[in-house]
Amino acid sequence: MSCQNTTSTNSDKSQEPAKEVTLSKASYGVAPAGPVEQYTLTNANGMTLKLITYGGIITELTAPDRNGQYADVVLGFDNLEGYLGTHPFFGAIVGRYGNRIGGAKFSLDGKEYSLAANNGENTLHGGNIGFDKKMWTAEEVREENRVGVSLSHTSAHMDEGFPGNLAMTVGYFLNNDNELLITYEATTDQPTICNLTNHSYFNLKGAGNGDILDHVISFKSSKYTPVDEQLIPTGELAATSGNPFDFSTPKPIGKAIDADHPQIKFGLGYDHNIVLDKKAPGLSLAATVYEPSTGRVMEMLTEEPGVQFYTGNFLDGTITGKGGKTYPRRAAICLETQHFPDSPNQPDFPSTRLDPGETYRTSTVYRFTSR
Repeated sequence: MSCQNTTSTNSDKSQEPAKEVTLSKASYGVAPAGPVEQYTLTNANGMTLKLITYGGIITELTAPDRNGQYADVVLGFDNLEGYLGTHPFFGAIVGRYGNRIGGAKFSLDGKEYSLAANNGENTLHGGNIGFDKKMWTAEEVREENRVGVSLSHTSAHMDEGFPGNLAMTVGYFLNNDNELLITYEATTDQPTICNLTNHSYFNLKGAGNGDILDHVISFKSSKYTPVDEQLIPTGELAATSGNPFDFSTPKPIGKAIDADHPQIKFGLGYDHNIVLDKKAPGLSLAATVYEPSTGRVMEMLTEEPGVQFYTGNFLDGTITGKGGKTYPRRAAICLETQHFPDSPNQPDFPSTRLDPGETYRTSTVYRFTSR
């Protein structure tokens, strides 16, 4: 279950002179569980990452366009009150199990564990009170060419029905190569399952600036996991060739998002686990997104075997976000790096089991450029 923890993607640049990166902290209000802090990370190019200790939520991430102009490219709110209310996991750490578990139950060593059915008959993103609603303890990290915040939290035995005390650390790092690196580590004191991810919603035009149908995307993938009507994987690894899930060469997201295909109908668009063509352990390029009007490019690298490709199909314009802008249907994409949905109930999928003495360790990079 553990992966090699790779924390640098541009080792050839390690000999460059150090550039200034900054890190600051400010109050972000008070949640029911206590005060919330916001951390602001800025690199030498002017790229900014902001995150809060409630839910480990990324509240702002700026990226440059082809003219060097920065804009916030993640959906969210202007204040804590928005994040305390009902919203679709904007920017948050999700777990103990990111994505869905069918039937809201799973078995380990012959014992069945029942979970909250918070998504129809199934469990989604950890249950009723997942890690997106928890307070995380922050520690600042300052290094030569990057700054970061290390967030820690311990999920108690049987929290939301999951066994074992799970001690976690999630790190957010911003460097001068315009890379956001997210690292995940966890240990347990008894057998459990673990599948952590981040649920940021990206729009490379800028948050609240229309839909993402013209975004051009490609995946390093030749398979995906089909789902049933409740978006639970069937267990099959299906080929993407010749159907709407073929992004082996770049194409606009909107090209086949409403295709007459049963999987598209189940997801109301794309809401599927993309199986990555991994040739070796460690970080590797998984997806590239290009927004033609601004020239912004986002490359995603990950150690995970899959990524949930979600096109904001359940956004409906009723959420008012940053700057008073509403978020209509398909106002963003999510690329949630992960082990496959429902893996605890699918013996042929990569295992999400974590045992005492092991360390769950994985990382993902979002790299921003322009063209």
